[in-house]
Amino acid sequence: MNIAGWPEYARCCSKVLRTGVVCWMACVSVHGQISQPGSAAPPVANPSTVLDRAIEMYEARKYSVALGAFHEAAAAGRVEAASYLGVMYSEGQGTSVNYEEAMVWLRKAAAAGNTQATCNIGVFYYRGLGVTRNYELARRWFRESANAGNNQAMFNLGVMYRDGVGGAVDTGEAMAWFFRAAAALNDKAMNSMGVMYKNGDGVIVDYPEALRWFRKAADLGNAAAMFNLAKLYEQGLGIPKDATEARKWFDKASLAERSE
Repeated sequence: MNIAGWPEYARCCSKVLRTGVVCWMACVSVHGQISQPGSAAPPVANPSTVLDRAIEMYEARKYSVALGAFHEAAAAGRVEAASYLGVMYSEGQGTSVNYEEAMVWLRKAAAAGNTQATCNIGVFYYRGLGVTRNYELARRWFRESANAGNNQAMFNLGVMYRDGVGGAVDTGEAMAWFFRAAAALNDKAMNSMGVMYKNGDGVIVDYPEALRWFRKAADLGNAAAMFNLAKLYEQGLGIPKDATEARKWFDKASLAERSE
């Protein structure tokens, strides 16, 4: 589930491509219940069944039906439903865009342990969606989510340290967070590590290491990494020049970008 944001990378062919903060919102399944004040009447249907139906309708893009079902599941305490509602109100899916309502649901989900909702609150502060843009708070929410194991938040923290957003540039800290995210199979973090090794950002220039990380990310479908891999083959950096291999990866990057 994407929130309107920045493209993964600038469309250019003259330099290695790197990724900025991931400005989409998503939901992940977690086991937990939203605290409900007082006693409530028992739900008409099994909350898990309602949630499954809501997700099915969401994936079918029947947003109005999904919205009602998510509300029913959230009222029964399902954390995933609250996280989805936060996304839907922020995206205007089945309803008008309402960042304030979105934040209410994201905070409920985050309080119940949903790490993606916690990360998404960081996105709100990073972009100033319904709140005053505040990079310090964005970092704080990303860190809370990252410390709980969310690899998107780990990657976002790495970007903020790399680019000096909300604080001083710290390439060592950036690399540490990228490495943690990459270990959790975050392809954007893998690509970012490749860029840092290729450019010597906080590390010694190491083309073979850059190649290794670009290939890992490319194997996971990352279009920017495919482009970067093609550039290494084209320029013969860390590997013999190979125009055929370069063209293959340029074509793969183009196809992958169109499919996103």
